[in-house]
Amino acid sequence: MSEPYTPLWNTVARSVQGVNKQQNQDWYTAEGSGTSGAPLILAVSDGHGSATHARSDIGSRYAVELFAVHAREFASLAGTEGPDGRRSLSWLMNFARHTMPRRLVAHWQQRVQGHWQRQHEAEPGGTQAEPSAEQKLVLYGATLIGAVLTPQLFAAWQLGDGELTVVDHNNEVVLPLAPAEADLGDDTESLCGREAWRLLRMHWAPITDPARMPRLIALSTDGLSKSFASDEGFIQFMTGLDQRLSESGAEGVQAVLPEWLTKAAQHSGDDTTLVAGHRLCHPEAEE
Repeated sequence: MSEPYTPLWNTVARSVQGVNKQQNQDWYTAEGSGTSGAPLILAVSDGHGSATHARSDIGSRYAVELFAVHAREFASLAGTEGPDGRRSLSWLMNFARHTMPRRLVAHWQQRVQGHWQRQHEAEPGGTQAEPSAEQKLVLYGATLIGAVLTPQLFAAWQLGDGELTVVDHNNEVVLPLAPAEADLGDDTESLCGREAWRLLRMHWAPITDPARMPRLIALSTDGLSKSFASDEGFIQFMTGLDQRLSESGAEGVQAVLPEWLTKAAQHSGDDTTLVAGHRLCHPEAEE
């Protein structure tokens, strides 16, 4: 059976270093076009950046790299048959809510512990006692937002701060993974936390009608939202991003995105990262 028509997606992505920051602690990826063979995969991670989290730039890079691996696996499961036939949405949702977060966090923790061990072996010496496994993880602390879209399904996950912003087919702007209560101060949930996989928030949206797909899916670290005086300002920015992508295309927005994010980073003082997928409209499909 042939696959139903699926609109393709363009992507834009950029990260800028915060004012007076010694190093950009953010990491990101944007790949694919939303087809079965090339699912749209977006991810951003914000390393905590303090002295306590001295290697969080490594932690954020590993978070994004590993999310992309697990997202590709999930997209493959969603688009192929298992030993008992096509997988049900309830099976996929259980996998996305429980199995994937467990594996993702476990692999991230294994990866950063391996990095710590390699660095320790490369730089022997010193009189300090070896830190505990938990203390090693804290060095690499980072947040994560990730999304995957296939012709059948849109799913996203978030741990810690930052925003997943969706502009739906009716041009309504929603933040489906916004926490019920905002984090206080600089405290945020982290991949280095105990049983961090339990804290991942998930957005689950099966696609029953391609015409009702979102117009825009944007992931951003909190350096962007903090640059606005109000939530309304952030929403207006995302509305403008959607409009600009519709008018100028991904190439036009990618050209000015560094300027936009640099201004935001000047206001927030923080590293600022944005990745977005924008749905392309095809008149013949709408007819």
